[in-house]
Amino acid sequence: MAIVAILLLPVVTMLLYGMDRTEDWLARGPKPPRHARGRHLRLIHGGRRETATPAGRGEADTEAA
Repeated sequence: MAIVAILLLPVVTMLLYGMDRTEDWLARGPKPPRHARGRHLRLIHGGRRETATPAGRGEADTEAA
């Protein structure tokens, strides 16, 4: 019986080690995505400078006149 216990000792050791690693892997939080940066929005400095043209008066109308 002692011989069987001695032979099973390495198997039990590897099982405990594997379960410990699996438990640590499941307990840790997700990593941030690789593409994530400090800022998520890409804002244009100064914003929009021109006002919108009225309906019906696009660039094609001004070139023909």
